[in-house]
Amino acid sequence: MRRSRLARWSGGLVLAALALAGAWCGGLVWFVLQIPAEIADPDGATDAIVVLTGGSLRVESGLALFAAGKAEKLFISGVYHGVEVGDLLRVSRQWPEKSACCIALGHTADSTLGNALETAAWMRGEHFRSLRLVTANYHMPRSLLEFARAMPDVTIVPHPVFPEVSRGAHWWLRPASVGLLLLEYDKYLVALVRPMVLGGGGA
Repeated sequence: MRRSRLARWSGGLVLAALALAGAWCGGLVWFVLQIPAEIADPDGATDAIVVLTGGSLRVESGLALFAAGKAEKLFISGVYHGVEVGDLLRVSRQWPEKSACCIALGHTADSTLGNALETAAWMRGEHFRSLRLVTANYHMPRSLLEFARAMPDVTIVPHPVFPEVSRGAHWWLRPASVGLLLLEYDKYLVALVRPMVLGGGGA
């Protein structure tokens, strides 16, 4: 009798593990399909351009968009303490005419959730209702999730950039990209379930 119960219990665990693995793999496929392969709306204007630091091409792309007049102001979130606007402009070698008055830096965020909360506070202070979000394409699904939660009444236009690791057809199958993709997917899952675990927006 005990062996029969143990066998049923073990079988149930195996089935549960297989179901969980299947759900994880199915979610991974869905996640890959959510990663943008192009900029869907490259030309539309918004109140603000928001750049999330942490990868190549992001700041440069944000400054280029701002210089092209795509928004009234540019906000760069997650900048290291001590870094100022002039430092970023010198590094990127771009000097938009309105740089002194209309580029703002956020120094408090150290995560994507932090970026969303920091940006939401800045957007409220500026009374803005739309933004163009600049970050890496593989980071965009999680960024949109966090930003939509933090600013449900704000229109968010995704503007992905494409660093070397995520360029080319089927880039997610390359060995150098697999680890990055799996890590980002796991972070997305954590962000997805955080409100259910914490009963709110989390921290």
